[in-house]
Amino acid sequence: MQTWNIGEVKITKVVEMEQMWPGSAVIPDANSAALLEHDWILGPFADRENGRIRLSFHAFCIEIGDEKIVVDTCAGNDKTRPNFAALGNLDTDFMHKMTEAGFGPDDVTAVICTHLHVDHVGWNTQLRNGVWQPTFPKARYLFGETEWAHWRVEPQIYGDVVGDSIQPCIDAGLAELVQSDMQLNDAIWLEPTPGHTPGHHSVCISSGGQDAIITGDLCHHPIQFEFPHWSSEPDVDKPAAISMRRRFAERYCDDHTLILGTHFGGPSCGYLRSVGNSWWLDSTGFADINDNFSNG
Repeated sequence: MQTWNIGEVKITKVVEMEQMWPGSAVIPDANSAALLEHDWILGPFADRENGRIRLSFHAFCIEIGDEKIVVDTCAGNDKTRPNFAALGNLDTDFMHKMTEAGFGPDDVTAVICTHLHVDHVGWNTQLRNGVWQPTFPKARYLFGETEWAHWRVEPQIYGDVVGDSIQPCIDAGLAELVQSDMQLNDAIWLEPTPGHTPGHHSVCISSGGQDAIITGDLCHHPIQFEFPHWSSEPDVDKPAAISMRRRFAERYCDDHTLILGTHFGGPSCGYLRSVGNSWWLDSTGFADINDNFSNG
């Protein structure tokens, strides 16, 4: 498991699955020929031979003091997902890995969903005796108020995501509807980054003079920093998402803020650097796994 220390905050990445995908399956403009023209992504974030992207589904697990916070809960097991076969009826050992990392069902104090798409809420619940029940019974589930207002009436095309992964947490009295600039504690707060979805937010961490930000689905792959206009297929408001990626890159480029990508495979992180009128993600110096890959 990859870990990062931001001052007194420890962040651990727990992977549900990482796979090689055709980039165009997620980002229509990111075909293999186009990706192979950009050396900086090859190895860390895309295959050197065929240009396929490394797409990871993982949770970022945050420890500070007595708090254990999970950011996004991936796809989940046993869930029916029409129109998304790769996430349907999964049977992974994700919760075993979470427990090994110290984030078992009774350990977690809060769950933050950057947004309420199918692959960010799945492990909010587990199927027990035929009933969907909250996976983390001692946690606060923090759902964006704007985000919930949208998805409670707008069905997702991937099945009953609200019914199997969100509503059970509300019914159990564990859910809190929050604003997208909520301050969780002295070191962690939310930053509004709408566009991909109406109430999307990213998660900021600051401690001991060090800073990091968890992107959520602001972008699905680092190539979208170089080409912010390359929209992700699931972006609800593509013009707003493009604008948001540009503003995000302008704000965080050429400083010390560590960018933690919610779907970035390989090292999953880096520092934004400017080049001309665009940006790239420098992963130099992080886990030396640029040429190693597993489907684990």
